Amino acid sequence: MYLRTISRKNKDGSVVRYLQLAHNERNEKGQAQANVVYSFGREDKLDRDALARLVKSISRFLEPGVALEAGAAPDISFISSKPYGTAYLMDAIWERVGIASAIGELLKTRRFDTDVERTLFALVANRAINPQSKLSAVAWIKDDVVIKNLSNVTAVS
Repeated sequence: MYLRTISRKNKDGSVVRYLQLAHNERNEKGQAQANVVYSFGREDKLDRDALARLVKSISRFLEPGVALEAGAAPDISFISSKPYGTAYLMDAIWERVGIASAIGELLKTRRFDTDVERTLFALVANRAINPQSKLSAVAWIKDDVVIKNLSNVTAVS
């Protein structure tokens, strides 16, 4: 199925376009023939809110990434997406309670190659959001979630 436009030229020379929902079927000769399922009417008098509701209704049956890609401009391609909301909320609570600053204060005299506070937060977030072992948590942190200011996670001991 697809949306198509057809044009009609008026006697005064103006052109009026109509929007239709159509799909192709093969006729007895084996040629594709467009069959109109629904006519939305004149393009200049189109109820755009009704079209938006139709798109929203159809999108309920698609995976979120597929729905986004279907509505994107042709020159945009989606590579991947990761959830951010729950980890973001937990990070705000982590900061507000003062855990980040307490860990920073305890570790200020030590030198580490990694950001220990961010790694600890990532492990806590993993246990709260998607409980797994430490080894599986590394893959989850790298591939499945966005954690602010955490990069280059390779191992957790």
